[in-house]
Amino acid sequence: MDRRDFLTLAPSRKKTSKPAAARTYSGLAPYTGEWGTAQVVHLLKRAMFGAAPADVKHFRAMSMDQAVDALIQNNTVTPAPPVNNYSQGAPDSTGVAPGATWVTAPEGDEDLNNDRRTSYKAWWTGVMLSQQRTIHEKLVLFWHNHWATETQTIGDARFMYLHNVTLRQYALGNFRAMAKAITLDPAMLVYLNGYLNEKTAADENYARELLELFTCGKGPASLYQEEDVRAGAHVLTGYKVDKINIRSYFDPSKHDITNKQFSPWFSNKVISGKTGEMGATELDDMLQIIFAQHEVAKFICRKFYQFFIYYEIDDATETNVIEPLAKIFRDANYEIKPLLLALFKCEHFYDPLNMSCLIKSPVDFTVGLCREFGVTVAPAADYANAYPQWQALQSAAGRQQQNIGDPPGVSGWEAYYLAPQFHELWINTDTLPQRNMFADQMIGNGYRGLRIDPIAFAEQLSDPSNPVLLVRDSLDILYRMGVSDTTKSFLKDNILLGGTEQDYYWTQAWNVYKADTSNAANKAVVVQHLRALYKYIMNLSEYHLA
Repeated sequence: MDRRDFLTLAPSRKKTSKPAAARTYSGLAPYTGEWGTAQVVHLLKRAMFGAAPADVKHFRAMSMDQAVDALIQNNTVTPAPPVNNYSQGAPDSTGVAPGATWVTAPEGDEDLNNDRRTSYKAWWTGVMLSQQRTIHEKLVLFWHNHWATETQTIGDARFMYLHNVTLRQYALGNFRAMAKAITLDPAMLVYLNGYLNEKTAADENYARELLELFTCGKGPASLYQEEDVRAGAHVLTGYKVDKINIRSYFDPSKHDITNKQFSPWFSNKVISGKTGEMGATELDDMLQIIFAQHEVAKFICRKFYQFFIYYEIDDATETNVIEPLAKIFRDANYEIKPLLLALFKCEHFYDPLNMSCLIKSPVDFTVGLCREFGVTVAPAADYANAYPQWQALQSAAGRQQQNIGDPPGVSGWEAYYLAPQFHELWINTDTLPQRNMFADQMIGNGYRGLRIDPIAFAEQLSDPSNPVLLVRDSLDILYRMGVSDTTKSFLKDNILLGGTEQDYYWTQAWNVYKADTSNAANKAVVVQHLRALYKYIMNLSEYHLA
């Protein structure tokens, strides 16, 4: 595949309707096929950020069931919160010392919150880089796109951090409980004007998005009405934010105590108005009405499908995957783990047509590159060096048009929902050069103090002294689309060996280096050839596929 293909109008972008033929008829039946390196790497690249050689080896020793269970069932440790890395050696204006966390400190002014917002985004990138062998970090990004908020609108960096904590807490938990928690989340209350929603002036902003973007969706089978938006807005009156105690709360005096009538799609349900603190229980009543709709489970399953498997859902996929998956989700009372276990263990997930068919998101490209190549990053305890490195990577992904914390709007990033382009939107005449420049810098002179050590990567492969195996094993990790033997030979002969040397030259050069790793000249020879190989590999379009 030539990288120019990325900039060519693909046939899928010319379609005006769904194709008559199904893309694949595979479904949720348990996968019983081959479990080799290709399947392990496929699973890891979808469930984590990249597939580091050590991770591949770790999960390769398991069965498919064991690997999926480990990825989904593992409990992750809550990361330490972000710290003051911004005040240049002195306490900030609210008294937070350098290296101390600011997440429970007073709010401060706009400039301070801008500094903390940068600190927050850098911290989040650092957490992704150091992720455990679990799907948890990928899910936090998934839910951030689903419950999209923008730090620039929220303003209070402490609320931003609390929002992230909420996503982490419920990432593998119960979706209905998550919906309630997000509804009461201070960041969301600010972002969608929930804290302004009062009985004398009901604000419909959050109620509309709760139905349209967060639970029921806006597909042809989602038949909620404007009256449901209005009723929902009145249910949600009275919630406020407390910037002193960094929380939300319910003010009964601002709550509409009248009855709320919903449409026939919601079976004409009526939520009886309640007075006093009992008014807060109307939210539970409304969520019960919403989650009784089967369309909720289908809508969420479609979002999981488009994020983790493929962007297009045709009729066969809707019938064979989405509908049975939604039933699993409903039958499990909207617990997220059963849904994911079914999805990642089914024949459809390992269908060859669903492998190497997604373009990596900018975060996946940037963080995944660092994790796969084992780029050395300063530890979190060394915050003075770690935060600038994390921030540099976050900025690199931002220049590729995925700025974590600030998606383009409440719908999230367009690549996850905008038909017919979907993930093709990640690649354009601006972002492709940004990706290639980042990769070139990482394998070359380095990027903001970060640099790929090609020897460290090669040493994790089966036999780096053998140029044939070196190329094969490297591609097995770094590519999801298989390349021809001709391409492999080209990479070996013309790139690794420079077009003039024989295989034994590389074997001899590697063995000479390994015999005395302190010899700078011998090391330089090996590094030069490995850099050429990995630079070329990353500059081909196959490297952008997950």
